[in-house]
Amino acid sequence: MTLDRPVLGILLMLGFCVFAPLGDSIAKLLGEVMPVAQLMMLRFAFQVVFLVPVVVLGRRPWRASPYVMRMTLLRTLLHMGGIMCMFSALRFLPLADAVAICFVMPFLMLLLGHFVLKEDVGPRRMAACVVGFVGTMMVIQPSFSEVGVPALLPLGVAVFFSLFMLVTRQIAKQVDPIGMQAVSGVMATVILLPLLLVTNAFDVPGLTLTALEPKSWALVIAIGGIGTLGHLLMTWSLRYAPASTLAPMQYLEIPIAAMIGWAMFRDFPDGLALLGITVTIASGLYIILRERAISRQSPTAPLPHPPAPPPAI
Repeated sequence: MTLDRPVLGILLMLGFCVFAPLGDSIAKLLGEVMPVAQLMMLRFAFQVVFLVPVVVLGRRPWRASPYVMRMTLLRTLLHMGGIMCMFSALRFLPLADAVAICFVMPFLMLLLGHFVLKEDVGPRRMAACVVGFVGTMMVIQPSFSEVGVPALLPLGVAVFFSLFMLVTRQIAKQVDPIGMQAVSGVMATVILLPLLLVTNAFDVPGLTLTALEPKSWALVIAIGGIGTLGHLLMTWSLRYAPASTLAPMQYLEIPIAAMIGWAMFRDFPDGLALLGITVTIASGLYIILRERAISRQSPTAPLPHPPAPPPAI
């Protein structure tokens, strides 16, 4: 049994909060030189390249029951949908705005937990969800005025990844997380590669293959490595610190995304978007603190699931 080492857990989660928006920023760069579908396929292919050797050499379990495999396939399809929406959104939106809008996901997770898993959600947390949605709309509004419908793509990310987390929650105790990620990468690659080969032969717009320069290949390898390492950092952080301790850390991803976006693209949220980001973060942190308080009041009750950020791409 792994002993709690909260400082190490917090440092690992901080690493995730840096790697996740860094991977998004590389996706934004690559979105300018290749179709989104090709980028997504390569991202999953390099997930396979990085994780399968870890599973084989480490003799980690990857086989599972037919039910778990079906759920893993569903989880993979949801992951693919979320990544497709995120990569598409990054072609139009500033990095920090896209990441901040995705943080409507904790509120969706709370609602799904209430309506699907029948978890108890009191009026205060429900009110915080409403306020959080309002904050998200404040972030969306300036981008929507500028680019139109693509500003809504991060909401698609939030929906896909909320369902992704819901499925993950159903099978998490029955699988090894690294083995599951390796299998998921294989599934996605097996789906996407033949699809792209066929659509490329018929020159379907947006579903073609583009020859890449060496610099672009370096970025593709980087995004595969960063996405994979981000997942591992989050997984490892939860081994050393409780989820309730790590949940507030996850919101550091938004200001880190703002700094990376400014450094790489000279993009920074405007006044209304900044206010919306503040409201979203405050609402999310309130939900976390409220769940902690409820947990302390009912020590025999199961620990509520804290809001979860979108997984690293």
